[in-house]
Amino acid sequence: MRILFLVPYPPGRAPSQRFRFEQYLDALTAHSHQYLLVPFLSVATWNILYQPGQAAAKALGILGGFVRRVGLLFSVPAYDFVFIHREAAPIGPPVFEWIIAKVLGKKIIYDFDDAIWLPNTSEANKIAAGVKWHHKVAEICHWAYKNSCGNAYLADYARQFNPRAVVNPTTIDTVHLHNEVRDQAAPGRLVIGWTGTHSTLKYLDQVVPVLAKLEAEGLDFEFRVISNQPPALPLRSLVFLPWRKDTEIADLLGFHVGLMPLEDDPWAKGKCAFKALQYMALGIPALVSPVGMNTEVVQHGQNGFVCATPAEWEASLRQLLLDADLRQHLGAAARATVEERYSVRANTPNFLNLFA
Repeated sequence: MRILFLVPYPPGRAPSQRFRFEQYLDALTAHSHQYLLVPFLSVATWNILYQPGQAAAKALGILGGFVRRVGLLFSVPAYDFVFIHREAAPIGPPVFEWIIAKVLGKKIIYDFDDAIWLPNTSEANKIAAGVKWHHKVAEICHWAYKNSCGNAYLADYARQFNPRAVVNPTTIDTVHLHNEVRDQAAPGRLVIGWTGTHSTLKYLDQVVPVLAKLEAEGLDFEFRVISNQPPALPLRSLVFLPWRKDTEIADLLGFHVGLMPLEDDPWAKGKCAFKALQYMALGIPALVSPVGMNTEVVQHGQNGFVCATPAEWEASLRQLLLDADLRQHLGAAARATVEERYSVRANTPNFLNLFA
């Protein structure tokens, strides 16, 4: 069959695209399917999108995306399925989705991995927030042939409008990418790590006092943050590493322990535990907040720790910092969890079944 992917970003750049469907493209080819991946944004616009200024260039880039989408409509009839990740266009009502489903009669696979029906305004997107048209998510869910949802919370939302909702988790390629395991006994300074984009740096606020207390007690560790922007945190142990795709795995392998704190709010409930899965795939124990999918992925004391209070964050960190054998044991169990339930290999039949 022929599948058209309508996606927001250029291939190979955005984590949501890389880990939700781009790593399954070879499997589609292996099963004799043909596909075309068409991003809304050009590479040039993507490169400046989150930089300050250049408003005119960004506006022209968005306009160019709309022009390309209109032209693409003439090609849609040649495809059996149209896979739409998050939205066909980043602003405005779901015009393209309506035309594809209702006028052209095509089967839409609608894929999302966040609670994107909720406004989640940051400094980087506050100008566009007023025209994002968040409530279009419900309409697209209703029109879709199937909804591909990152976790059960998102699938429950989609089922309000359409019973055909499938939990399709964000997965890890444990064969070609996350294919190494952290040796917890290797010499070197202990590293507590966190990775994420600038929009999620706010979640670190709840663990900063705990890290400061451990610092004050004289525990020797480095708190390493991998992101696209440096954080401003009052910690002596802080080391910032800019995120780079070519060193992504090597940089993560520097962690002994990985953190995923979240706030317990409707937006965070839509998170798909991706940070934790990345740590766990590399044999790194994850410490997570008991929010959303985190408690499905991390079993407390078996493959990581679930921490709801500052005292629990402190006790879990202290225990892991002082016990290399425990880190090794939990890390091995974490890796096994990902391989069995959240790897590309394990989830490939589920992904291919979206097009059945």
